[in-house]
Amino acid sequence: MAEIHGPILIVEDVPNVLELLEVTLRFKGYAVITARNGEEALEVITRQRPILIITDILMPKMDGYAFVQKLRLNPDTRPLPVVFLSATYVTPEDKEFALSLGAARFIEKPIDAEDFLLTIAELVTQQALGTPQPLDMEKFYNGYRTRLENKFRHKNTQIARAERLLPTLPPDQKPAFESLLQQSIHERDEIQKELSNIYNTIEELRK
Repeated sequence: MAEIHGPILIVEDVPNVLELLEVTLRFKGYAVITARNGEEALEVITRQRPILIITDILMPKMDGYAFVQKLRLNPDTRPLPVVFLSATYVTPEDKEFALSLGAARFIEKPIDAEDFLLTIAELVTQQALGTPQPLDMEKFYNGYRTRLENKFRHKNTQIARAERLLPTLPPDQKPAFESLLQQSIHERDEIQKELSNIYNTIEELRK
């Protein structure tokens, strides 16, 4: 019965999370389309319009915040309901910023399947309560910058802790922690690149 509503778009760069969400929704009869980042999602939407978007926040190329702001700037995609997924590290300000972009819900990982499905069922059956409006661009980038600066600090703390811990571990545990450390460093570098872009954009807006 859920298929009559049209597809749900999942935007997620972590393959096992994407697969889990896709399988969970398909099992309940929903049609599902997927994308790995905001750029890819915008292309997918031009080909097939979803009735609901579920998007991660931190992704390469274009993350969830920038993706949803772009949706709101376009009158054609502005009304689309969005559910944000977040990693376990999230502040009340992160949630507030997500909701200011017109997100219908904010779900934290790890995902509780039952709660998740209830949320999706509520959103695909209820009538929209008006069309979300885009944030003023300078306000968006300032809020976005603060979110990423917090993530950057948190990631640096994780890296420092892992680097201190690594020499004390037994040899059989080291490979797994080294892999986690490299992943954290990669994520930190991605955040740093995005922050550089945002600083440049804010400077341009102020000229």
